[in-house]
Amino acid sequence: MKRFLIIGGGAAGMLSSVYAARNGMEVHLFEQNEKLGKKLFITGKGRCNFTNGCATEELFESFITNPRFLYSAVYGYTNYDVIDFFETAGVKTKMERGGRMFPLSDHSSDIIRALEQQMKKAGVKIHLGSRVKRLLVEKEEDGNARITGIQLENGEKIRGEQVLVATGGNSYQSTGSTGDGYRMAKEGGHTVTDLQPSLVPMVTAEEYIPRLQGLSLKNVTLSLYDGKKCVYEDFGEMMFTHFGITGPLVLSASAKVGKLLKKKYLTARIDLKPALTAEQLDARLLREFEEGKNKQFKNVAGSLFPAKLLPVMLDLGGIAPGKKVHEITREERAGFIEKTKAFPFTVTGLRGFQEAIITKGGVQVKEVDPKTMESKKTKGLYFAGEVLDLDALTGGYNLQIAWSTAHAAAMAAAEAER
Repeated sequence: MKRFLIIGGGAAGMLSSVYAARNGMEVHLFEQNEKLGKKLFITGKGRCNFTNGCATEELFESFITNPRFLYSAVYGYTNYDVIDFFETAGVKTKMERGGRMFPLSDHSSDIIRALEQQMKKAGVKIHLGSRVKRLLVEKEEDGNARITGIQLENGEKIRGEQVLVATGGNSYQSTGSTGDGYRMAKEGGHTVTDLQPSLVPMVTAEEYIPRLQGLSLKNVTLSLYDGKKCVYEDFGEMMFTHFGITGPLVLSASAKVGKLLKKKYLTARIDLKPALTAEQLDARLLREFEEGKNKQFKNVAGSLFPAKLLPVMLDLGGIAPGKKVHEITREERAGFIEKTKAFPFTVTGLRGFQEAIITKGGVQVKEVDPKTMESKKTKGLYFAGEVLDLDALTGGYNLQIAWSTAHAAAMAAAEAER
C-alpha cells in the first residue's frame, strides 16, 4: 500500500484524507497545531458557512480568481456532494439568505467533528503538533522531479509516494496559516503569485469616518470609483469602524478591488436611500418641511438618518443646522440630497492578513493539473485549497474551492497507485 502524506489539517487536508483512505491508501495527515480545523472553527463567526446551496453553475459567478481552472474539480465534487457528505456524516444542515449553508446547530465544531469521525473511520493516521519543515524531492533518471516524502521540524524524514500541500494561506495567522505552503511550493519548483489579504476591511482617509464607529447600515448601495469609472457596486450591509469600513459589502468589494488599491486610492460613495430617487427624496423632504415650517433643519433631518450619522450629514450637507426649514433654498436641498444619495469618502487601502478571511494569490494554477491538482513540475506533489491562486466572495464559496480541489487531489492520488 502506497503512502499519501497530507500537510495541513484544515478543510482541504481533512476531506482529502477521508477520500484517499476510503480508496485504499495509507494516509498520514500532519498538523502543526494541537487540534484539527482551527480556522474552520472560527469560519462564519463560529457558525461555519461550509458551502453555498445555489445551482452548481452559479458558483462560478462568485469565484474571483481563475474560475475556469475550477470547472473539472467543482463538477467532480459539487456543492451538493459537500452537503450530502455532511448530512450522511450526521450533520443536519440549513440554508440561509444568499444560499449560505450552515450546520443546523450553528456550531462549526459539528463540521470539524464529522470530518474527524470520518477520518478515523477510514483509518487516517493523524499526527498533531507535527510541523513539516520541507518537501523531499528527487530527480529521476529522465531529469523529472519526483516527491519522495517530507521532513518534519524535528528532523525526522517520512517517506511517501504522494504528498498533498493543504496548508492554507496567510490569513488568520493565529490559526497557523503562516505561509509555509508557499515556501514548500517554491521548493517544489513552483511560482507563487503576489499575495495579499482579501475579504478584509478597508481603510479610509476622512476624519469623519471614525466618528461613525460602530454604526451599521442596512440596505444601502456602496460604489467604488477609479476616477470616473465605477469598479465595484453592490447592495447590502456595511459598518463603520475606527479605521474605516467593514461588513459583507466591504469584504466582497475587497476581493474585487484589492489589487487596484495597491496602486491607487479609490473614491467611495454610499447611497443611503437607494429605494428612493433624488426626486422622491426631495418630495419627502418637502413634506417634512411643510409639517414643521418653523423648525430648525437639524430637527427635521433627524427623521432621515440614524442618530450617529446625523451630525456628520449636517456637517457635509451644506445647510446650517440651525437654519429654519422655510428659509432653505432649492439649491441647498439639492446639495443635501446629493450627499444622501452619494455619501462621500476615500478608500486608501486594505487591513492586513490578521483580519483577512482569505489570501488572494498563491501557487500559480498554470503549473497544476486542473483535473488532478497534481504539480506539473514535481510528480506526486499535489495542492488543494487556499494555497492555490484561487479565491472567491463570501458565502461559502471559498470552502467549496477547498472541498472540490481536495477531493480531486485525493481521487487522483488513489487512482495513480492502482
